[in-house]
Amino acid sequence: MANYAEPLKAFRFLVEMENSGVVVAAFSYFSGVKMEVRTVSGRAGSDRRGVQTEIPVLTVYQPVTLSKGVVGDSDFLKWMHSASAGVHSGPTGIAMRRTLNIVALDESGKRGVTWSLREALPIGYELAPMDGSRSEVLTESLTFSIEGMERKMEGGI
Repeated sequence: MANYAEPLKAFRFLVEMENSGVVVAAFSYFSGVKMEVRTVSGRAGSDRRGVQTEIPVLTVYQPVTLSKGVVGDSDFLKWMHSASAGVHSGPTGIAMRRTLNIVALDESGKRGVTWSLREALPIGYELAPMDGSRSEVLTESLTFSIEGMERKMEGGI
């Protein structure tokens, strides 16, 4: 398990894998979750007035991105790379979809809101440009497609 004692002063989002409580990464930017329920127009068969109603038929979640951080857990990184082609083969599919918990920390570093991203699949990785003449922090960005989300407040609020 990686030690994130120092970065937590600047990073406000932790990533945990599948409700394990094990922190695998820390980030300062989370694109958030965008959900859209697509509908079709219709009317209830028992509605004699002919009033249009919307019927939900498809829920779409946009990809989420975590950035301005660094992955510290090698198993998490292996999982990230399992979704992409290797040197001599295609994606390995090592437990391709997983639940990720994105934990927002408050100003004192205590857990606040947790977003559980269901069926997360790694679909993007980016290493920020590196310039040895500048004193910027090395950062990585991770993008995931998701198939569901649950939001919880610490303490059950």
